[in-house]
Amino acid sequence: MRRTDRLFDIIQILRDGALHKAQDIADRLEVSVRTIYRDMDTLVASGIPVEGERGVGYILREPITLPPLTLTV
Repeated sequence: MRRTDRLFDIIQILRDGALHKAQDIADRLEVSVRTIYRDMDTLVASGIPVEGERGVGYILREPITLPPLTLTV
């Protein structure tokens, strides 16, 4: 799975407003917990309002909308 696809999937998982543990996200996406930690750091640095910490879980602080995707062939 490409990293951009994984980041998009993580955002989609977090959009339900519930607290999600890194292990649960990692199991769902079939990656390591360490990869999820790195991806969460990337999302926070990108300005996505993710709140949480390692070992506790992650949640979106406020609802977000993603811009429409432009697909080209």
